[in-house]
Amino acid sequence: MSQTIYEKLREQMDQYSIGFPKTESGVELKILKKLFAEEEAALYLDLSMQLESPESVSSRTHRDLENTTDMLETMAKNGLIFRKRKGDTVFYAAVPFVIGSFEFQLKRMDKEFAQLVEEFFNESLFNNMGGIIPPLRTIPVKYSIDAAQKVAPYSNAREIIKSKDKIAVADCICRAQQELLDNACDKPLEVCFSFGSHAEYYIENNMARLIGQEEALAILDKCEEAGLVNQPANMINPGGMCNCCGDCCGVLRALNRQLKPTEQVSNNYWAEVDSELCIGCELCIDRCQMEAVHMSDDQISTINTDRCIGCGLCVTTCPEEALSLVEKPEDKQYKPPKSGMELMLKTAEKRGTSLIPQSMTES
Repeated sequence: MSQTIYEKLREQMDQYSIGFPKTESGVELKILKKLFAEEEAALYLDLSMQLESPESVSSRTHRDLENTTDMLETMAKNGLIFRKRKGDTVFYAAVPFVIGSFEFQLKRMDKEFAQLVEEFFNESLFNNMGGIIPPLRTIPVKYSIDAAQKVAPYSNAREIIKSKDKIAVADCICRAQQELLDNACDKPLEVCFSFGSHAEYYIENNMARLIGQEEALAILDKCEEAGLVNQPANMINPGGMCNCCGDCCGVLRALNRQLKPTEQVSNNYWAEVDSELCIGCELCIDRCQMEAVHMSDDQISTINTDRCIGCGLCVTTCPEEALSLVEKPEDKQYKPPKSGMELMLKTAEKRGTSLIPQSMTES
């Protein structure tokens, strides 16, 4: 039996990022049918993750230029592909499901789609994330690192913000999805940043608003107070940064399913307790998103370093300063990829997949 266009689309999207795995229930095909018209699915299969103009796509795939241009723009508006403008020229590229078309459904997502995604995550995608390079990386929150320690700029949320000329802020897609399922938490909603061309895409698609560095830093303060984890895209020069809770965030929820989340996160720190200073107030337990903090028999906090992701949320609220973030051993140190494309290439290599669309390799 020949594959349907949606089965081919699923197979292609499974090549990218953390994948788009097949399920027994077939819920992933329901998601694709809700997102893509058949002709859009066919066009996606002819795109790569490299930015390309409509003229190039039309010429390469022998499609009508006007129709191709219209379809690409419609797909970009609907969050199915990425769009970038350079002067008078517009370029388009395929995106993964995560991070990509799922996040781009922020203003289009309804309860049906939210439920389909929840079923897909729980049945398949969460279990698919073990042992791969995660699309987001945890970095320490403000003041959780001792001032004497040298922290790389790409591991400092404020330095990331200060390095960006164009910043947009959007609602958290994960909390928006959970709200549609009546599982809303009480954390702030408008907390997810995008930068540069990603900010432009979000703003053009009415998913975010343009803000300055001062407001972005104020939002970071609010996020830390609320107990949210700083998670920029997993690269030195990230195109975005999320502020996440363990209740809603897909990445943190997937990490929580693992016995040793610390092996999965891309962070060079974990928490440490000074037992002589700890008074057993348990504030650190409330702040931890990974259930990495427990009380010993003598009511002293203990850190399970197999579960600690090094966010530092426990450190900043310890009234006795008994907690601190310390660097992991040298053999556990990590330096993120330089760019999004390098991240995608390394992830594909680790998963044994290819970023080359199947239509471009068929004879």
